[in-house]
Amino acid sequence: MLADRLQKIYRAAGAEALFIEQDFLRRYLTGFYSTDGYVVLTAEECSFFADPRYFEAAQKQLAGSGVSVKEGALKEAYEALAPYKNIGVPKAFTTLARAESLTGKGFTLIDCMPALRDAMTIKTPDELSLIARACEIAEDAFTATLPKLKEGMTESEAAAILEYEMRLLGASGVSFETIVGFGANGSVPHHETGETKLKYGDAVLIDFGCKYGGYCSDCTRTFLFGDDKKHEEFKKLYEHVLDAHMRVLEQTREGMTGKEADAIARGALAEKGLDKYFTHSLGHGIGLQIHEYPVLGPRSEEKLLNGMVFSDEPGVYLAGQLGIRIEDSVYMEGGNVHTFMKKLGKKLLIL
Repeated sequence: MLADRLQKIYRAAGAEALFIEQDFLRRYLTGFYSTDGYVVLTAEECSFFADPRYFEAAQKQLAGSGVSVKEGALKEAYEALAPYKNIGVPKAFTTLARAESLTGKGFTLIDCMPALRDAMTIKTPDELSLIARACEIAEDAFTATLPKLKEGMTESEAAAILEYEMRLLGASGVSFETIVGFGANGSVPHHETGETKLKYGDAVLIDFGCKYGGYCSDCTRTFLFGDDKKHEEFKKLYEHVLDAHMRVLEQTREGMTGKEADAIARGALAEKGLDKYFTHSLGHGIGLQIHEYPVLGPRSEEKLLNGMVFSDEPGVYLAGQLGIRIEDSVYMEGGNVHTFMKKLGKKLLIL
């Protein structure tokens, strides 16, 4: 018997069978993580084809789940698809080679990604619990890292310490490559962490997150490594970014579009003449991938609904000078936005 969630996805896809090979989508459908394997979802059955590297573990983990674990690989998955004509594949994540292979066997391809996306956008209580734990690990690791920051260390060294602390606390890995920007490097929103050395008085921007149970966390904090009394303008700008961040938490409501939520932060910064320095969208969905739906940006018409998880990350960037970003992973519940980040303060930290 297919689980209700799988039945809904199958019906919404509008295909006779679904063929899934992407790791994060396999995990979403089956609950089992592997670097290889194939899922075939039909009206009657969800089959996971695993080679000998994963077969035993998958059988053990998925026993009683309603997912049928079968030993095999691509050949066996294709054989399971043989009785069907219209096959659902996530087109945005399907290679041209795979699409040509399937159509070469006579299958007509239907995009099942909209059905998967709609299901994945609304998180279950179990998913929310995993994300909450990933956020807690990230917070605790950041707190443990701060005392270890020393003058003369490189951005890469600081990133390594933070990632080590997240692993120690139970993370399975990072959500994305940790971004550490010392001084003016913070002005590049996605600065490539490098060999710049930390100096007394530097502004420090760290964008980080980890995975727990497959689910991601995402957090950014900006602070000063000592107060050299040369950062009075930085301190004022920080308060304006914090105001924008907090307004999003306090004013965003269920039913708003991503565009309307983005406008809350952008409008707050516009009051101070800073909106032109806010060079990216307010936020993005978070789940098994670090960037999911919904999108919270100037052109997003997606409605924000209870059960969605996304980031709240306004920023101000002055090229070659400084960057300030404050980011929490948040969720919509009871019509309001709530933050997962319950341990890290947001007032400007001066080490």
